Parts: sequence; structure tokens; C-alpha cells
Amino acid sequence: MKTLLMLSTILLGTVGLSQAQSDEDAKVAAAVETFRKAVVDADKATLEKILDEDLSYGHSGGSLEGKAHLIETLMNGDSDFKTMDLTEQTIKVFGKTAIVRHKLYAETNNRGVAGTVKLGILLVFQKTKNDWKLIARQAVKI
Repeated sequence: MKTLLMLSTILLGTVGLSQAQSDEDAKVAAAVETFRKAVVDADKATLEKILDEDLSYGHSGGSLEGKAHLIETLMNGDSDFKTMDLTEQTIKVFGKTAIVRHKLYAETNNRGVAGTVKLGILLVFQKTKNDWKLIARQAVKI
């Protein structure tokens, strides 16, 4: 009887832990979607909120931007995403850090020139209070 009770307790604890993990995964996925939408919509207020002050934003061509420069390029049309689709997304949460990988397919209109991009993306989010903030991004051409 004691063994059954102990196994039941362990099982319930494991279920609770996996539920908490999936809740955080869902919150990170929501943050990714918020970021995706803010980039496509060039939504400065949302970008200001979701991007960490010390953001390291790496492009597939090797250039790096911080928060202020990224927002500026999205606002002035130097970087203009008309559509952005994310596929094959995976999320791994490690306490207050989350690593997200996905494929990004987008139609762009950078500086008025139409184009398409196909990228592999790595995003790193950090939980601050109750919010997930983007602290790093790196893209590679696929």
C-alpha cells in the first residue's frame, strides 16, 4: 500500500511538472508570435516591450544590431516584412531562459525592393518578472 501511495505521489508530481513546463512553452510560443506580428506590422510599441535593452540581433549576412537600430530599420522601411511564416518551431525552456528554433519564410520590401527570404532562426528569450523578452536572435540562410 505504501508503495502504491508513493508511486501515485511521484506520478502526480511528474504530471504537474510537465504541465508547468508546457505552460511556459505556450507563453514562449505566444512571445514568438507577438514578436513576429510586431515585425510584420512595424509595431514600435510592442517591439519596445518585447525586446530586451541589450538585444543582440544577428542577420544571416553577418551584421549585428541592437534594439534601437532594429526598431529604427523596421520603422523607416530599410527592413520591411510584408509576410512572415514560421515552420518547424521547437521550444526548450531552461528555467528563465528559452531557446526557440524555427524556419522563417517571408516576403520583404526592403527600401522599396521586393524580395523573399528563407532563414533558419535561433531566438533566445529570458523571463523577466512575468514576461518573456527577446535577448538574442541569429539567422542563417537556408
